[in-house]
Amino acid sequence: MMPQSALFTTLLVASLAFFCWSVYRRFSLVCFGQPEERLDQPGRRLQEMLLYAFGQLRVVKKPFGLNHFVIFWSFLILAIANGEFLLNGVFPNASLAALPQGLHHALLFLFDLVSLMTLVAIALSFGRRLIVKPPYLDSRYVKGRSPEAFVILSFIALLMLAYFGMHGAQIAQGKEAAAAAMPVSSFVASLLFPYPGLLGTVEAVSWWVHALVLLAFICFLPHSKHMHILTAIPNCYLGSLDWPATQPREKFEKGAQYGAGSVERFTWKDLFDSFSCTECGRCQAACPAANTGKALNPRQIVHAIKTNLLENSQALREGRKGTLPLIGNEGEGTNTEEAIWDCTTCGACMEVCPVLIEQMPKIIKMRRHLVQDESRFPEELLNLFENMEQRSNPWGIAPSERSKWVSTLDVKPFVAGETEYLLYVGCAGSFDSRAKQVTVALASVLNAAGVSYGILGKEEKCCGDSLRRLGNEFVFEKMALENVELFREKGVTKVITLCPHCLTTLKNDYRQYGLELEVLHQSQLIAELIASGRIKLDGSEKSLGKITYHDPCYLGRHNGLFDAPRGVIQAATGSAPQEMERHGRNSFCCGAGGGRMWMEEFTGERVNHNRVAEALEGSPDTICVACPYCMTMIEDGLKDKGAAQVRVKDVVEVVAEGLLHRKA
Repeated sequence: MMPQSALFTTLLVASLAFFCWSVYRRFSLVCFGQPEERLDQPGRRLQEMLLYAFGQLRVVKKPFGLNHFVIFWSFLILAIANGEFLLNGVFPNASLAALPQGLHHALLFLFDLVSLMTLVAIALSFGRRLIVKPPYLDSRYVKGRSPEAFVILSFIALLMLAYFGMHGAQIAQGKEAAAAAMPVSSFVASLLFPYPGLLGTVEAVSWWVHALVLLAFICFLPHSKHMHILTAIPNCYLGSLDWPATQPREKFEKGAQYGAGSVERFTWKDLFDSFSCTECGRCQAACPAANTGKALNPRQIVHAIKTNLLENSQALREGRKGTLPLIGNEGEGTNTEEAIWDCTTCGACMEVCPVLIEQMPKIIKMRRHLVQDESRFPEELLNLFENMEQRSNPWGIAPSERSKWVSTLDVKPFVAGETEYLLYVGCAGSFDSRAKQVTVALASVLNAAGVSYGILGKEEKCCGDSLRRLGNEFVFEKMALENVELFREKGVTKVITLCPHCLTTLKNDYRQYGLELEVLHQSQLIAELIASGRIKLDGSEKSLGKITYHDPCYLGRHNGLFDAPRGVIQAATGSAPQEMERHGRNSFCCGAGGGRMWMEEFTGERVNHNRVAEALEGSPDTICVACPYCMTMIEDGLKDKGAAQVRVKDVVEVVAEGLLHRKA
């Protein structure tokens, strides 16, 4: 073995040993997490991995994502070239030149072209961080201009420059027979031709720069945020196959722990998520809390879990309790209670994460711990919890008041075998004065269409959505079991809801209790009735003027219903509603989800103010919603902004007015 090969082999073996040891030390920490099934349905998982990891679907949704797409695929392609380089360093005769000439030349051309594209992409990345850095690249503990970021970018740039220097010098010396297949390296060679005495030195220096940087990268990788190079692809494979609109059940037994009060109480997948975070800031940019100056930053939630796990790793290995708290005072490895309660559970963070990290469920797990293990929660939730337990609604109003909205309407009780749909009115639709108008409008539309439906009246109970999102799983489970028993007793199989939160809970959460229901949001059913001709609208309803539609998070992101409400509005008015800049899957929360409907905002801008300001940019006459929570938040925001002249209507109210206009 030549001296160069002997030295390189020694360094390579040491680097690989250090790499393997580092990866083992980190990945073994994942085993301290709680069990969770993430290996089912391999076919679907493979498809998701190909789409999100290799296809970079969410990455390229942002304009600069194309730059990362280039770097990602360049990394994969140049892994072949770097593999040859490492092998050749140990065995000088090992080379891709042993391949058929056509294939070898094609690979050399590809390596040359991809190396140039990578160099350009890295230059753009430097420029983005130094000159036009987006604010979401920075968080409290992670900065877009961190030394680590520039070290990694510099490593990649040096690898590309060394590649061209090495091959350019070889071509200039006549050592490379396939020079015609390497246009960029040949260009570099043309620059080196005038300096024949330096060619050997340039080749040797470039070779060793390439070698040392590559080995340094191997050693540094497991200790940097770029560990996501190893974890992102498997994390996409292990992602949730269904939108995580619900949470797992808990077992209530003596001595049990609930939620996640320490890092090892998370599942192994939660811990793996923390190592997969790319720190791109997309979740931070999408989060309504982070956008309005709240303590919550979903990126920091994930970063704190990773930091906490690493800080407490030795204690966990020794079977001791970690010394760094998961929930406590502000710190890089600690989440504050304020941040945990800021979450609206809108799901925007999960919608944009390029590697399918599930931030929101982790927050709910910490809420469960605070509520059920520590009895620590915001004071204003005390009345909510008591009202839910005692009278099964957030306001604590007597159950006998639930059906007072019916008044003179022809609405009958649900009767098994006779009634097709249960109209599940929900708490807001039963007790909130504004939401009751929506309930009346829906009943009028259903009557006009001849739909067979009935209500439970005073027997109806709250679905428990807010309780579950706030972490009070014990009371939620009690209510869910009561509802499941009631629905089975009544023979309910089809349900219409006014509220997307009721839709999500009855459709998704109650499956965990063995109840499979066909649950339709009112906009879905009305869209079907219009399509079948049972509701006839002529598109002449113009009294609402210019309409802007706001997507409720729990109807859109959580249940994928975007077209039905828009179609209903268009059928009634003859034109599609105008869109806000943030709409559809990128819609911005009203601020009421996750139990925030019952809590005050003390920090930063109010979320509903932010959303209303965006809506007013389009100068609408009417803002259409499809959720009672959104109705309240948008109306309050308009009053606070001095724009009370702008009306807020539920989509079913638009249909009801369209039917009245047509009859007139």
